[in-house]
Amino acid sequence: MYTVNDKSISEIQIPIVDITALRLGSGSKKVGDLLHKASQEFGFIYIIGHGIPFELIEKTRQVFLEFFQRPDHEKSIITVSKNHRGWLGPNSAVMDEDALPDLKESFVWGCEFESEEIPNDHPLRGINYWPPFLPEMRTYAMDYFAKAQEVAHHLMRGFALGLNLEEYFFLRSTSKPLSRASSVYYPAQIKELGEERFGVGPHTDFGVLTVLCQDEVGGLQVQNLKGDWIAAPPIEGSLVVNVGDLLSRWTDGAYRSTPHRVINTSNRERLSLVLAFDPDPETLIDSREIFGPNHTSREPAISCGEYLSWRFEKAFAYRRNNL
Repeated sequence: MYTVNDKSISEIQIPIVDITALRLGSGSKKVGDLLHKASQEFGFIYIIGHGIPFELIEKTRQVFLEFFQRPDHEKSIITVSKNHRGWLGPNSAVMDEDALPDLKESFVWGCEFESEEIPNDHPLRGINYWPPFLPEMRTYAMDYFAKAQEVAHHLMRGFALGLNLEEYFFLRSTSKPLSRASSVYYPAQIKELGEERFGVGPHTDFGVLTVLCQDEVGGLQVQNLKGDWIAAPPIEGSLVVNVGDLLSRWTDGAYRSTPHRVINTSNRERLSLVLAFDPDPETLIDSREIFGPNHTSREPAISCGEYLSWRFEKAFAYRRNNL
């Protein structure tokens, strides 16, 4: 069931963890210990036994490929809002101050609210935009969002158990999370663009946890502890999960937020489905809650909402320009 395109699974350096037992509620501590070890050593983990139906993944990919293949003037009907919902075209994101803009396009959505019910508690909270020419997109996107969010919740329980915390420690304030999903489209990258252009440039992820569903094309690279870039090739039936900066901060660096990038030299288009899991904006990220009140943290406590606002303003030009 689990196969890889360009090398055997035994050659892959990134840990592979089956979360079936955690998801079904038996053997959860053993899975938690595996997640804990992988997060300390690598910060990236292949997840199998995640429970998201293959058919849903395929249907969601298909509808987003159809969206990205539309001309820009059609996609621009739902250009990204001030609340980070909708379409971002190429060159919209810069992952480092000295880097060139990313080649990727993306479409972002999040929790669904009726317009009059949207909490007015954070600038990354808003109504979702959907293209009128693809009415089925909303159904598949929201179904996928719900399933990926379930996976993130299982994993956060596992991390808590691995840290010998109460199982729902990381899920205490998730009734109105800041989690966002995105479909990310990478065009085939021609060599003439040079070595300094990336589908997405080297970066660490902003939030707590990222749940990535790759297609079969490949191109994801992860920086190991030696500083070398290694491939994270697609494994059929798996997800790739990585620790974000906020989870690393929450664990005072015990969990590693690992630099990664995408270079699509396949001569094919590439599409990923991404969930960025984050709790409610007021959630306090304070490592003393994990290690005790006498622990001296490397970073001061900060709310999830404050941290994400700061990082988004740095990364996305439309936010800096107050668009």
